[in-house]
Amino acid sequence: MAVLADRLTDVVGARTANALASALDLHTVGDLLRHYPRRYAQRGELTDIAGLEIGEHVTVLARIESTTKKPMRTRKGSILEVTITDGSRRLTCAFFGNQTWRERELRPGRTGLFAGKVTAFRRSLQLANPEYELIDSDSDDGLSTVDDFLSRIIPVYPAAQGLPSWRISKAVHQTLEMLDAEPDPLPEWLRREHGLPTLFEALHAIHRPRSDAELRSARMRLKWDEALAVQLVLAQRRRSTGGRTAPACPPKSGGIAEAFDERLPFRLTEGQREVGEAISADLAGEHPMNRLLQGEVGSGKTVVALRAMLQVVDAGRQAALLAPTEVLAAQHARSLRELLGDLARAGELGGAERATRVTLLTGSLPARQRKQALLDAASGAAGIVVGTHALLGEHVSFADLALVVIDEQHRFGVEQRDALRSRAGEDISPHVLVMTATPIPRTVAMTVYGDLETSSLRQLPSGRSPISTTVVPAAEKPAWLERVWQRLREEVAEGHQAYVVCPRIGDEPPSEKTERPPVAVLDLVPELENGPLAGLRIGVLHGRLPGDEKDAVMRAFAAGELDVLVATTVIEVGVNVPNATVMVIMDADRFGVSQLHQLRGRVGRGNVPGLCLLVTEALEGTSARARLAAVESTTDGFELSKLDLELRREGDILGAAQSGKRSGLKLLSLLRDEEIIARSRRVAQRVVAADPELTEHPGLAALAADMIDDERAEYLEKT
Repeated sequence: MAVLADRLTDVVGARTANALASALDLHTVGDLLRHYPRRYAQRGELTDIAGLEIGEHVTVLARIESTTKKPMRTRKGSILEVTITDGSRRLTCAFFGNQTWRERELRPGRTGLFAGKVTAFRRSLQLANPEYELIDSDSDDGLSTVDDFLSRIIPVYPAAQGLPSWRISKAVHQTLEMLDAEPDPLPEWLRREHGLPTLFEALHAIHRPRSDAELRSARMRLKWDEALAVQLVLAQRRRSTGGRTAPACPPKSGGIAEAFDERLPFRLTEGQREVGEAISADLAGEHPMNRLLQGEVGSGKTVVALRAMLQVVDAGRQAALLAPTEVLAAQHARSLRELLGDLARAGELGGAERATRVTLLTGSLPARQRKQALLDAASGAAGIVVGTHALLGEHVSFADLALVVIDEQHRFGVEQRDALRSRAGEDISPHVLVMTATPIPRTVAMTVYGDLETSSLRQLPSGRSPISTTVVPAAEKPAWLERVWQRLREEVAEGHQAYVVCPRIGDEPPSEKTERPPVAVLDLVPELENGPLAGLRIGVLHGRLPGDEKDAVMRAFAAGELDVLVATTVIEVGVNVPNATVMVIMDADRFGVSQLHQLRGRVGRGNVPGLCLLVTEALEGTSARARLAAVESTTDGFELSKLDLELRREGDILGAAQSGKRSGLKLLSLLRDEEIIARSRRVAQRVVAADPELTEHPGLAALAADMIDDERAEYLEKT
């Protein structure tokens, strides 16, 4: 018999265990049994071929439509092309070499599982030399005689090269046959209260479901395991940090904040006023504010954050604004000074009677400026300190830090955020406001951020212009790419400016990969200067430029001294040039949905409509094209954030993307399982309140430790 902690070598044999370890990083019985089926196929029900991704290893259940034998052009032999279909779309399987027996076996009308890596050939999707198993085979070794597939529900597993789904299925079947029933990690009262099967029953049912109802019950139980593990860690975190206090910063009559409101050149939106009142009330208390401010690109988050920072300054304390890039930090510092005017010139000629100082601190500042910035922060002369991760350096100190504003928090490491949060002193936490233009569904905030309050700005300030988006399929329609550059020139001729965004800088070492690398800034600029954009003033901006050079380029672009800015994603957030009306994003399929939405928010910021052109060589019918079509169809960031979450692995919230480890979340959906997350949250709070260290609940403690290892626990505790 076997238990979850046993090594696979002792259960499935060394050869299979080594294959599972090298291809899928599965080492124990528990690893394999938590490698859940990606989906389930019903007998007679074919796989939807649309949405396959080039480069991924897939297993599809399809019907053979036709077979064609062709001679090979470059050497002796032939190619057998087998066209398979799901009834609406087709996929070609290519078998190379003289394999007459395959032609006899792969006859039109037969159905089977086909596994391989998706490639593109002549602008069509293809599987080259795929492995396959025919479901309707009459032979003794055919799939229909394998116990794994006798049921009408066929599990299809995430596979890898050389390890197709059916081989994984056979290893799972063999493991389940030897699995022993261990003590269940969920207490019996909890299973009874929520109608959950045992773990032993659930693991059998998710891999070998006898009915749809049994499968639903198994998935519910296993989702509970995942949700409860996270919520137990968060409940323990809230309990351990509940004793910390924050500096109280009540509003002050006649202060800088009031003076700023009186001179605002525009009216605050209703959303800005409501969120501002909630933040103001939080800042007035001694309980540390932990609030997430999310809103559409251009919804006015910066003004809301500035009003909060001024309330803190009026209380005689300091605020720090942390930005992910030097370009954005410099942009924020300029914007804050422009918004404040003489209110930001304390101690200077022309400064207002009630004023503060805005100081910029980045890693590339010249020594003299850096020394002055450090002095301003340490002495309290600067009420607002803006910077990058340079603010986290051990030599940076604050006189009285009461508020930390983190812009685009997802772009900072956990340790970086925690370092600044701890700067208020022992047993004191500054208030924290994190901002993002990538809206986050409620369940993400509830799961990742624990007790973080969430505020949303959905209303755009008046004066913002609409943005239209078009996908440009360069591989299928090369003439469209020529039109892209013509359209850009037309905008420049009208007196406007343009961005061209590339996924790569171009100074990286050469790759051994055979496919074309992503378009690079340093490669594209000379092509444009000597080709379709000849004669235009083109600037270059990327993350490896020296800080003063980056700042000079942005200043030149903002001043209208450049027509086109060719850049990487350093312009993704915060950059505000109202005269920029068009953005061309090269290899747009290389970017995420939310990132594309962020990027296009750089145009349409003035009184002229914006245009975003998504250039791609991704083929029609792939999931990459589906993502771009979604971005093309809507400018609603909240809708796109839900789509982005569906497309990304849910488990990334546990920091698997940062640590490079497998995520502990396999089934739990942050969009679809809000009720399970909310219920598990209530259970975790109840259990931890009575048993903070889970000493009386060893099964739950082991569950949390198994799913949330030390590194991920630290990630959650600091988030």
